[in-house]
Amino acid sequence: MVLGNGTQISKFLLLGLSDEPEQQPLIFGLFLSMYLITMFGNLLIILAVSSDPFLHTPMYFFLSNLSFVDICFTSTTIPKMLLNIQTQSKVITYEGCIAQMYYFLLFIQLDIFLLTVMAYDRFVAICHPLRYTVIMNPILCGMLVLISWVIGALNSSLQSLMVLRLSFSTVLEIPHFFCELKQVIQHASGDTFLNNIVMYFGVGLFGGVPLGGILYSYSKIASSIHRISSAQGKYKAFSTCASHLSVVSLFYCTGFGVYLSSATVHSSYSSATASVMYTVVTPMLNPFIYSMRNKDIKRALKKFLWKVSIKVQLVLVLKKCL
Repeated sequence: MVLGNGTQISKFLLLGLSDEPEQQPLIFGLFLSMYLITMFGNLLIILAVSSDPFLHTPMYFFLSNLSFVDICFTSTTIPKMLLNIQTQSKVITYEGCIAQMYYFLLFIQLDIFLLTVMAYDRFVAICHPLRYTVIMNPILCGMLVLISWVIGALNSSLQSLMVLRLSFSTVLEIPHFFCELKQVIQHASGDTFLNNIVMYFGVGLFGGVPLGGILYSYSKIASSIHRISSAQGKYKAFSTCASHLSVVSLFYCTGFGVYLSSATVHSSYSSATASVMYTVVTPMLNPFIYSMRNKDIKRALKKFLWKVSIKVQLVLVLKKCL
């Protein structure tokens, strides 16, 4: 592979979370467990929403999309990390690194956009309840998700294409467990000023603007809830957005925590470890937050699992009869 000013790339090395061999089995077991929990939890949310007609509403439509994106998000990084530990290899090809970077950026942006759209949905539901079904119609909901995919794909393509213009050493060591855009740019040869400008502009535009939208939505929601006279009415209104508010707080707090830790701690391994919070832990906890704090999801999950158990029992009975 020849790029940039003619430098030939043979391989990239993902150094992972630790270079201690005795810690690798522990890391493998921990990340495999978190990955399976993430897959199982988010898949249950998708199946529960799709199987229950009562949950065919805009809020749960966006939630099922968020669960799908979280599955894709973790699948972009964790399987490669587990494979490298299992094969005792740190190698990722140049093409694989660019692809991983593209999909990581795409799905993290989709996470942000979907959380913003869900905040808007709660804003309409609480501040304009009589017009909710008119405003949040199926066409608008589908368009909001489609626009999120298009914007995410365009920005991810731009960021990835900008990396293609850079030159690298023959063997590049990345002190992370996946090809993070910032780490790749930092370890490139030559002038990376334009890449940094585009990267930070993207972070400000596609991270800061959605956050502003979320904060605006919840300021209006808080104002509307404050005007409700009864305590029961206030509790009911707040409970409809408590799960989403918890997920948003978890996502952005862990993201800001990683940023602050990378800015103050100069250890590459410490920065990589901190990034586990928003890349792995947050997608894993999202289904638990929604299932524990949402009665509709609880009921749908129980109903779905009951149907599955009945079908399994029927299959076992039929096998015995045959």
